[in-house]
Amino acid sequence: MSPERSRRLRPVFLSLLAVMATLLGITVATGSATAAEPRADVPKHALTGYWQNFVNDAKPLKLADVPEQYNIVAVAFADATGKPGEVNFTLDPDLSSALGGYTDDQFRADVKTLQSRGQKVIISVGGQNGTISVGDSASADAFAGSITSLISDYGFDGVDIDLENGVNAEFMGQALHAIHDGGGSVITMAPQTIDMQSDQAGYFQLALNTKDILTVVNMQYYNSGTMNGCDGKTYSQGSVDFLTGLACIQLKGGLRDDQVALGLPATNAAAGGGYQDPKNVVSALNCLAKTSDCGDYKPDATYPNIRGAMTWSINWDASSDYGFANTVSAGLADLP
Repeated sequence: MSPERSRRLRPVFLSLLAVMATLLGITVATGSATAAEPRADVPKHALTGYWQNFVNDAKPLKLADVPEQYNIVAVAFADATGKPGEVNFTLDPDLSSALGGYTDDQFRADVKTLQSRGQKVIISVGGQNGTISVGDSASADAFAGSITSLISDYGFDGVDIDLENGVNAEFMGQALHAIHDGGGSVITMAPQTIDMQSDQAGYFQLALNTKDILTVVNMQYYNSGTMNGCDGKTYSQGSVDFLTGLACIQLKGGLRDDQVALGLPATNAAAGGGYQDPKNVVSALNCLAKTSDCGDYKPDATYPNIRGAMTWSINWDASSDYGFANTVSAGLADLP
């Protein structure tokens, strides 16, 4: 039997094996350490992007303008209400004006349009200026209740935690479990590099506390400076080694490979530092998944289920003719 024919038959064999196992009430390993773990209905290798609900120098976009290469679209951002933990969402009037009168009803319809294409649309909380704090049971309940209400009202698929002022792993974890129970099937996070240097850090603890429901951690490999890799060496942002050496900390620290992705700016203008050619992102993913295309750092294991990549933002990507999405999505298609 040729290797190519063997590859084609293996999924069929494994499917039949799984059916037999179900009938017999036993568990059969399929060669993937993560195959039996709970996960949201997103592609094995996914591209996440942030859609800007505000106007800056990036290209303003209606939600429906987001290309299909983006598997998860994070709407940035929900707003604090003043009540601890509570958030709401309002379509930005300046964005509406810039788009010639984009309405809330059109936005709601666009959420459904993206979902009809198979894309997930989630509400993001935080950002550089986010002031939401969840530090006790009351604020956790308020946060979970308000996010669940937005999920019900707008049809969002889940929530992204992009808080840059720290998190309380216990109470935010409590809130995220409640959100998941309330219909938020996609749970993502976008910590800064400093937040994921140790499994004792609050953000890392939050990821581990929600590992049973967590879709992906899209760590921000930018606006960072130098950081330690899992091999004890120091790496500078802007290199393949910075991506692979830091991703390794999460992979060795307890997260599954399908819960780890690489977050990069779409253009030089999208961040204060850390931009690199999207081809480097593809190289880093190949290095982690197949130990090919590596820089100086080479992982001592392969992570074939590595989730993918994230970019800030879709609007900045649109400003450069979607150079990030086109390059990285093609790279994702070549992963195992």
